[in-house]
Amino acid sequence: MIEELRSQLKRYENIIENRKINPVEENPESQRIWQNRICDRMDEIRDKIKSLEQKQNHTHSNAKKIILKNEQSPGDIVMLTAAVRDLHLSHPGKFITDVRTLFPDIWLHNPYITSLNEEDDDVDVIDMQYPIIHNSNDGAYHFIHGFSMFLEDQLGIRIKVHKFQGDIYLSDEEKSWVSMVEEHYTHEDTPFWLICTGGKTDYTAKWWIAEYAQEVVDHFVGKIQFVQFGAEGEGHYHQRLHNVIDLIGKTDIRMFMRLMYHADGVVCPVTMAMHLAAAIPTKPGKPKNRACVVTAGGREPSNFTFYTNHQYLHTNGALKCCDNGGCWKSRTDRLGDGDHKDNELCVDTVQFNGRKVQRCMYECVKPIDVIRAIEKHYDGGALNFGIST
Repeated sequence: MIEELRSQLKRYENIIENRKINPVEENPESQRIWQNRICDRMDEIRDKIKSLEQKQNHTHSNAKKIILKNEQSPGDIVMLTAAVRDLHLSHPGKFITDVRTLFPDIWLHNPYITSLNEEDDDVDVIDMQYPIIHNSNDGAYHFIHGFSMFLEDQLGIRIKVHKFQGDIYLSDEEKSWVSMVEEHYTHEDTPFWLICTGGKTDYTAKWWIAEYAQEVVDHFVGKIQFVQFGAEGEGHYHQRLHNVIDLIGKTDIRMFMRLMYHADGVVCPVTMAMHLAAAIPTKPGKPKNRACVVTAGGREPSNFTFYTNHQYLHTNGALKCCDNGGCWKSRTDRLGDGDHKDNELCVDTVQFNGRKVQRCMYECVKPIDVIRAIEKHYDGGALNFGIST
């Protein structure tokens, strides 16, 4: 595997050298994008070679074996991937790691994972948490620091955060497949954005307003193909939109990760899709960072969940209920399911189309706000309407 990666690296080096000797006539911007993508790919290969070499060194008897356990939502697990990466990059060859989570597909092809048996005497099991969330309104940390800081305390070491994103791996074969959109719907390489209108029913305070999302979709008809996504079944709800490709309930996590790879951008609340938008690499020829418009409102402090290259539409400081970070409320109305979240209700709601919605979303995250956030990527030249890769 390492030799194969070194051969790939050599081929890329030859391509760049050949371009210098026999330059291709193209505009400087195209040349810059091409060279940046090649260099990024070479950096990825070097990192993979380094991680595989580290993994080979894990056979050393001094390496500490640990299993990291967490049974939270997939968005949390994407953040856990960052902690595992940063542990190994901060302490090469010192640890052998395995994980126990509810979403094993997130860990596919991860070079830092080695199968361990938690019954073995030389294996330690750590129940992973991120207690910094309880001080997130006053703290100066991002979610990406949460698991790493907890692991520092458990292991008595320092862990440097190396990248401002989760650590997700798609195989070269996965990247070579056409998207679900092309395969099943358009039958051509159609640029598209993903859009989410709901989520888990126990956290309705996170949701944006579906009727607003419909206005956004309708505004871009003929310019942007939107693909609606989300889980279906008990505990989930997504109001279906018109003028979209409907993939609600039609993807598992791995399928969705591959869909994200092909997406030009995402419109979503604070959820797993936002973290994957930052963590999953973009296709060759596309901007280095994927466009993502986050309809955050006032539930969470922006510093805790905001990624640098996202358009993060928050209302921290705009309403009394979130004038010191986020309100961290769970629901807009009681569900009567006996869950403690029924006592964690949004304190400032308005009636809209027969239901309660958050004022922060209703008044302060309007369709025009999302439309303009999307248009920035086209006005600025990072993306082009209707241009296939």
